[in-house]
Amino acid sequence: MVEVFDLSRFDEYREDNRREVKKAGEGLPISLWDTYSAFANCSGGVIILGVKEEKGGNWTTTGLRNASKLCKDFWDTINNPKKVSINLLSEDDVQIYEMGDKKDVIMIIYVPMAKREQKPVYINNDIFSGTFRRNYEGDYHCTRLQVKAMLRDQTERTMDMEVLDKVPMDDLNYDTIHGYRNSHRSLKEGHPFERLSDHEYLRSIGAAAISEEDGQLHPTAAGMLMFGNEYNIVRHFPEYFLDYREELDPTTRWSDRLQSSSGEWSGNVCDFYFRVYNKIIKDVKVPFRMSGGERIDDTPVHKAIREALANCLIHADYHGLRGIVIRKEADKLVLANPGYIRTGKKQMRLGGESDPRNKILMKMFNLINIGERAGSGVPNIFNVWADEGWEEPIIEEKFDPDRTVLMLSFVKKASEKSVRKKASEKSVRKKASEKSVRKKVTEKTQAHYDAILAFMNTDMWYKTSDLADVLGIKETRTKELLRSLVEDGLLVDNGVIKGRKYKKI
Repeated sequence: MVEVFDLSRFDEYREDNRREVKKAGEGLPISLWDTYSAFANCSGGVIILGVKEEKGGNWTTTGLRNASKLCKDFWDTINNPKKVSINLLSEDDVQIYEMGDKKDVIMIIYVPMAKREQKPVYINNDIFSGTFRRNYEGDYHCTRLQVKAMLRDQTERTMDMEVLDKVPMDDLNYDTIHGYRNSHRSLKEGHPFERLSDHEYLRSIGAAAISEEDGQLHPTAAGMLMFGNEYNIVRHFPEYFLDYREELDPTTRWSDRLQSSSGEWSGNVCDFYFRVYNKIIKDVKVPFRMSGGERIDDTPVHKAIREALANCLIHADYHGLRGIVIRKEADKLVLANPGYIRTGKKQMRLGGESDPRNKILMKMFNLINIGERAGSGVPNIFNVWADEGWEEPIIEEKFDPDRTVLMLSFVKKASEKSVRKKASEKSVRKKASEKSVRKKVTEKTQAHYDAILAFMNTDMWYKTSDLADVLGIKETRTKELLRSLVEDGLLVDNGVIKGRKYKKI
């Protein structure tokens, strides 16, 4: 957990989605357990007792009156299943230190990310009211949908393995099935499944199974998703929605769009994959390559895009909200799917650990040489992008509702020389902007600008209320001042409406 907290950097830290401080003057704070649940259900974090957050966001030690008793109370409580659903900590995860000249005692609690089968981590013996997640600086109650999603992910049997006992095999789209079989046949000539009938073939790849209820062959959830018709798929997955958008011209909302609900095509996962992949690669500019006198059309970039698209479909929670959205812009590709990252964002980036949300869908894509089973797909995408000299891909994990977003930029990385030049130009513009501000404002307003800039530290975020207190004026007036400083390039904001914060450039 070194990347989360290092005692020598105490004065640099501020509360965020991985760090929380609490005074604990009167014993263990009640909110401690909300934060424990929130960190465990997200990416982990560190809770520090005996510290308070000042108005500017910096931390001050307040100390603990009786650290040994507090420590005992903590272990007694975390091991009480009526209070906490599971104890994820070992003895090394709780440490006590003395800080500063006053030798204030603080307690540091490292909370790891819970494993998929341990989630949701909840408190007060109430799974729906006692499950929390972390959102920047705060802990929030998970919705019933979020809790149910975590419960679905606990089992080793993934959701796509379910046999749809009431659904006849005729509900599948056999045009899609035959297209898939042709791809499989051309890629793996002589495969043992080649001579099987359609029904035997579907059973062999996991798209159908014998029902324990009537002993007959029925589609699995994976078979319905991959080969069904949209109007049948939504009967089993009401939130199912696939959406591809081309937004190449900023003056138009989109130049091309493909939706599963349009009724103009099957709307299933298999057809969506091939239609979208062909649209994506149409304008992807990759270097011309030759091998043995022949042009290589299937480059590492094409393979990486196939991997990214398949990943998006394989790891989606098809019960989740907002569906799958693929957005192609002039200089980037954005792939978003419902569902949090089962292995965690860090492990996803590192690779080596495969934990698909839909194992049968993964198998079916693998049979036609799409997707990696070893968890190496995402690291390979990063490697290809680095080899092309493009900006590093970005992985985002969002909650409420749960979504995973992968952004692939086709913009070349700026060279160090270019970065230095831009920094120099920015400095010149900043000075010119400061002069412009001084020319056009009153002395009182300029004094407020100077006070704001003098108070703010670089790389720290501040709320409007923090700066209103410093200036001694109303928040509405403070917002006007901050907006002007943002427009003049002296500050930046975090781009949100509710909970807007500002940082000095």
